[in-house]
Amino acid sequence: MTIVSYLNRAFNGFSSSSKILVVFSLSGGGLLAYSESQSNSPNNVEHERLACKKKVVVLGTGWASTSFLKDLDISRYDVQVVSPRNYFAFTPLLPSVTCGTVEARSIVEPIRNIIKKKDGEIEFWEAECTKIDAANKKVFCRSVIESSLVGKKEFALDYDYLVVATGAEVNTFNTPGVMEHCHFLKEVEDAQKIRRSVLDCFEKAILPDLTDEERRISLHFVIVGGGPTGVEFAAELHDFVHEDIVKLYPMVKDLVKITLIQSGDHILNTYDSRISSFAEQKFARDGIDVNTGCRVLGVSNKEVNIKVKSTGENVSMPHGMVVWSTGVSTRPVVKDFMDQIGQGKRKVLATDEWLRVKGCENVYAVGDCATIDQRKIMEDIGAIFNAADKDKSGTLTVEEFQEIIDDILIRYPQVGLHLQSKHLLSVTDLLNDPEGNARKEIDIEGFKSALSQVDSQMKSLPATAQVAAQQGTYLSSCFNKRELANFIPEGPRRFKGTGRHDFLPFRYKHLGSFAPLGGEQAAAELPGDWVSVGRSTQWLWYSIYASKQVSWRTRVLVVSDWTRRFIFGRDSSRI
Repeated sequence: MTIVSYLNRAFNGFSSSSKILVVFSLSGGGLLAYSESQSNSPNNVEHERLACKKKVVVLGTGWASTSFLKDLDISRYDVQVVSPRNYFAFTPLLPSVTCGTVEARSIVEPIRNIIKKKDGEIEFWEAECTKIDAANKKVFCRSVIESSLVGKKEFALDYDYLVVATGAEVNTFNTPGVMEHCHFLKEVEDAQKIRRSVLDCFEKAILPDLTDEERRISLHFVIVGGGPTGVEFAAELHDFVHEDIVKLYPMVKDLVKITLIQSGDHILNTYDSRISSFAEQKFARDGIDVNTGCRVLGVSNKEVNIKVKSTGENVSMPHGMVVWSTGVSTRPVVKDFMDQIGQGKRKVLATDEWLRVKGCENVYAVGDCATIDQRKIMEDIGAIFNAADKDKSGTLTVEEFQEIIDDILIRYPQVGLHLQSKHLLSVTDLLNDPEGNARKEIDIEGFKSALSQVDSQMKSLPATAQVAAQQGTYLSSCFNKRELANFIPEGPRRFKGTGRHDFLPFRYKHLGSFAPLGGEQAAAELPGDWVSVGRSTQWLWYSIYASKQVSWRTRVLVVSDWTRRFIFGRDSSRI
């Protein structure tokens, strides 16, 4: 046995990666150095690397979660996605799917195509989250695959960070009959059902031995909700009927009626008043009956019961089909989670300005399932005053206030909105006396009075795809910079406490809103108080919506669908 093999055996039980033995030779007095370098196997290295990663579980495959996953540096995290849908849907085009302007598969992209990453792997489970256990950092899930395949359908996942992006469900306001007799327009499947039902109504109306009244009822399409979705669907349906359907069913072309019911005084009431007015005038010219100031009391398989607010009169409206589009509400799994963390009395899950769920550590919520609970400046007014009053004189000078202005504007965005509403040029103008004269210094009571109206400018963000996408992008940026922020925080100062916040708070940047109104006309509300209406706006809508597609595949499909519609019209096959 050689001395090297002997030493190998002798040191085999040692766990150190490097073994060094110095042996003095008895014969020559020479020095022999023995060294063995034991490198870890590739499998062990990979296992240790994964063990060091924090586990991130993402619930949902909508706008917020997809934006988060696309920009996340997954070399830092072990990411798992759970959703009952194995695709992302471009939801702004759902009204176009209802009438065949765009095909359903043209606006969806398989989620596995999106989560492919060069620097790692994201695991996806096609399942529904049934419960979030915040105390033990677990989510319980159930497979949505309905089959007799072997194996359990339920499973649980541990997490270090949880991103809740489950979206919201349709809000029926507990109106009787809505769930049983109305169509909704939230998912791709909803749009496909509406498309089939529209064609069914026409096929039923041309059957022999029906009276004209029965045909009119079958072809009466009622849309409840005058928001963007309801208005866009009404416009799409009108174009579908008058550009394509009447050619195939000429005997009933004069019996079709479209009615839009809105509880408010105007349709598109979240848009500029000029757009609301233009839309109402356009619908009046097109023969779409717009009933504003009406509240739906109940829906049956034959009638919609409404109450006219101006007169108090109850009216029954026969229908062939009803589409319900009146807002969103919280999903049951999120509601149960809210009960666990002390938010049971709220209607929507609340987060702070960094999208962290209030009352729960390491859980974030983005998209329609949550709302940002912006902190009021009056809650911190004393701490802000003390932070600015460096000499502890009990009064605040303009110079002292100027030193913390930037942090105030970042931490409390309502201050900037208040300045705009009052047409003030500088934040220091808030310290002026009631006559508008500049003051050299101000005490705590005067400071409170100066900022007392600021919080009235606080507004909730709308539940739109644009908001959700920006939140997902922002949150991925925070995750990517988490380690760096521990050493170099980038956020505003903590007025209550010491140091600075790790990150800048989320800020929504409105890039504009579109409302297609049919007849190759659209309305747009653009940044800077710009309003655009007409055919040129419709072409702007085409270009922007094509560019916003999640992949080149869907971009080509959508554009080809638009081209096909221009040349051949919409497909009226019931498949």
